[in-house]
Amino acid sequence: MDLPLIVKLTSKAWSLKILALLHAGIPGRQAPLIAATTASRSAFAASLEHLLELGLLERNPGHGHPLRPEFRLTPRGAEAAALAGRILDLVPDEEAFAIVKRSWAVPVLAVTGAPQRFSAIKAGLGPITDRALSQSLGLLEDRNWLKREVVLSERSPFPIYQAVNTGRQINRAIGLGF
Repeated sequence: MDLPLIVKLTSKAWSLKILALLHAGIPGRQAPLIAATTASRSAFAASLEHLLELGLLERNPGHGHPLRPEFRLTPRGAEAAALAGRILDLVPDEEAFAIVKRSWAVPVLAVTGAPQRFSAIKAGLGPITDRALSQSLGLLEDRNWLKREVVLSERSPFPIYQAVNTGRQINRAIGLGF
């Protein structure tokens, strides 16, 4: 899976959870999925529509009611669902899941397998703003999923960031090689 797809996938809060549940065998009908995600109906609907737009889910032809359709993973969606399952297996509690469902947390962890400067992380993530990146870095550092070190060997000191602990495990589960 490529980084731009991970960025798009994680832009909706419940996308990873929906994919992981489908990967785990939860039926592709809305009622069981909403119950398993504990998302609000509107948030769930937005994430479901997002997954349909990305081509990761499709309506299951011949199943479900027109107003209550059944969904299934596409081949590309099956790959994304396996990744979502690996990520969510690493965050068993709700507090950790609250971090993973934030828009930029997983993409930031994906690119910080090796020590990275702020500018390199921003360049790797494309459309992220400085503010969103700073907030994500701070949140991940507070959770102890990211380590910040200041390099003093240069004329002007600068911080570098690297995924550690659970953040490192998520980085390995994604496996992009950054």
